[in-house]
Amino acid sequence: MKYIIETNALSKQYGNNYSVNDVCLKIRPGCVYGFLGPNGAGKSTTMKMLLGLVKPTGGEILMFGRELDDRSRMQILRQTGSLIESPSYYGHLNGRENLQIIQTLKKVPKEEIDEVLAIVRLESQQKKKVREYSLGMKQRLGLAAALLGRPRLLLLDEPTNGLDPSGIQEMRELISQLPGHYGMTVMVSSHLLSEIDQMATDVGIIDKGKLIYQGSLQKLHDKARSSIHIRVLNQSAAVRILGEYREPYELSGEELVFTEREDGQIANLVTLLAGKGAQVTRVTEKQKSLEDIFLKLTGKQVSL
Repeated sequence: MKYIIETNALSKQYGNNYSVNDVCLKIRPGCVYGFLGPNGAGKSTTMKMLLGLVKPTGGEILMFGRELDDRSRMQILRQTGSLIESPSYYGHLNGRENLQIIQTLKKVPKEEIDEVLAIVRLESQQKKKVREYSLGMKQRLGLAAALLGRPRLLLLDEPTNGLDPSGIQEMRELISQLPGHYGMTVMVSSHLLSEIDQMATDVGIIDKGKLIYQGSLQKLHDKARSSIHIRVLNQSAAVRILGEYREPYELSGEELVFTEREDGQIANLVTLLAGKGAQVTRVTEKQKSLEDIFLKLTGKQVSL
């Protein structure tokens, strides 16, 4: 199977507005697919359609090589775990008792409760009432419930929302290890660019319901070529010199900006400017971040 999730022209319309518009996802088995976009971009709606919780206005959904419809939905969902929005739980019960309810509903062996508690590192807290859990512990309990049944596919919608830095780090580590250790494919949504950058292998960027980028995270970074910034005391002389030698550049405040160059080319450029009286004071290399790329694609800033 080439893709564990594939959608064709997937759309959801509310009134005259499209929450999701012609989205074509292609998610490879065994990857962590970061579904990135600002709040309200259509991430949650897309994931709910993949789970059959929201009916698409148009398009097609293929999961595990089968079309998602009323006949196939239950068989597909048996292989799928999910944590959409905030986890549900019974506060007066302890962590283990909450998982026992899910284990009974899913009809999976009791031994799996110990397995998922170990995965999310809640063994020592399993007898504690869930109402006494921290937000991070509740998120981990929700992840444990999603892991019951050993799903091949896991859909996580903003799993780090509201967590403190240590909770975010812990959740990130848990998600990152799932494909390698347990053979799962994970689709995780977030509006936090730094989060996706640190745990995803593949990424899809959605904005205003449209999928505007899809591919490996490495290819996205490759789009960000570094640039050379040179500061001079005599900018008018530098501009004249560069014009004479037909060297392409851009002005950014007090700096001359050049595209990425080899070390020898940079040395020749600096020698030229210094030798002709431009008085070079500083040379720096700047690399675009994932945030810069996102801004270029969407024209808006999102949370870090």
